[in-house]
Amino acid sequence: MNILLIKRAKKHDKAAFQKLMEQQGPALYKAAKAILKNDEDVADAMQETALTCWEKIDTLKKDEYFATWLTRILINHCNSIYRQRKRLVSEESLPEAWAQDESYANVEWRDFLNSLDEKYRIVVILYYVQGSKTREIAEILQINQSTVRGRLAKAREKLEQQYNMSGEPPRSMPDVQKKAVHCGLERGI
Repeated sequence: MNILLIKRAKKHDKAAFQKLMEQQGPALYKAAKAILKNDEDVADAMQETALTCWEKIDTLKKDEYFATWLTRILINHCNSIYRQRKRLVSEESLPEAWAQDESYANVEWRDFLNSLDEKYRIVVILYYVQGSKTREIAEILQINQSTVRGRLAKAREKLEQQYNMSGEPPRSMPDVQKKAVHCGLERGI
């Protein structure tokens, strides 16, 4: 991350801000897509994030935490959109068009993510999809690192339970972790 670009963007240099958003765009897209699943909602979240960031960039206290700050803003917008969509239409009533195009692993991964409570889903997305470290996740979510590790452990337990209930032979925890990572990598995110 270029600190000079951040300093210029804080002075409302449009070119510097645009360059920062271009650099962060792929990571933001992956995180938003994992939370929202719908390209239109992802675009809305990213646009709102860019606007909020532009308007409030002068509130960024430490330039080196720009990516963390930006990700937190994105997650807040994604959660807001997710809650709005959930209120408007129940997910069960919509046909799942994405399932027609995706491999079994992708469907499995999405089912697993959808089965998690929001507090676990966000941690799993940041860790496995975005590749964030537990320290970074703790900063983004403003929780302790031990809480992040605990939520990851709970999510892995839930994943293991899902596999055990599906009739597959029990797997050891490392295999479950590999499967979660494999599912994320196979999805290309």
